[in-house]
Amino acid sequence: MTEPDAPGSSHPAPWVDGRNRVADLALELRHPDAGHEEWLFTSWMPGLGVISGYRIVGRVGWYWAAVVRPGEPLIHVTDWAVPLRSDPLLVKGDGLWADHTCDSPMQQWTVVNETYATALDDPDEAIGRAYGDPTAVAFDLEWYATDAPQPVGGGYTQAGVVHGVIELAGTAGLHLEEAPAQRWHRWGDHLKPVLLPEAFAHVGVRAPFAFPDGTVADWALTPDGWRARRR
Repeated sequence: MTEPDAPGSSHPAPWVDGRNRVADLALELRHPDAGHEEWLFTSWMPGLGVISGYRIVGRVGWYWAAVVRPGEPLIHVTDWAVPLRSDPLLVKGDGLWADHTCDSPMQQWTVVNETYATALDDPDEAIGRAYGDPTAVAFDLEWYATDAPQPVGGGYTQAGVVHGVIELAGTAGLHLEEAPAQRWHRWGDHLKPVLLPEAFAHVGVRAPFAFPDGTVADWALTPDGWRARRR
């Protein structure tokens, strides 16, 4: 794997040399003719996992996010009816604000939010009514690529690292520094949840999501990152 420059460096990472930055930026941002389009960011480190996803589905957006920690409730955010705005990556719903900024195509993104999550003692509740305790949460995360993007069905995925902080009620802030990360950008007529390798055991903390189209993503946090839980 090619090592990137230090976060915040003004020099492009080696795999960016010779790329068309204008074309890359167009690829990273909204494809107006796509029926569905999704940007998904994940990160993990010992004792902490983070998910932040946004999908445009016709005339509305689906937003979901999670924070998981061993021995702590699942911090779970969903809004399946976000009105689209002139800036398609700006998310404003009922009590929800989130933004996704491409600072440098194929190199750096800023992912932020401020909202109320639901704290769930039982992750299985996330697939049902998701009744739990309202909990204020805010992400302020910088995503840096550590490798070139790789094609996946309907788009691409890219490995990286995350720096930043998650402000969570009852904590002094959850800090991420050089935390391993993965992101996806996909588009097409109909998207299903991202396919992950299966977890060999399901003893880790989980972040399930039940999408409005009837599909489910049930992810478990393992030492190697997020994996799909066999259902």
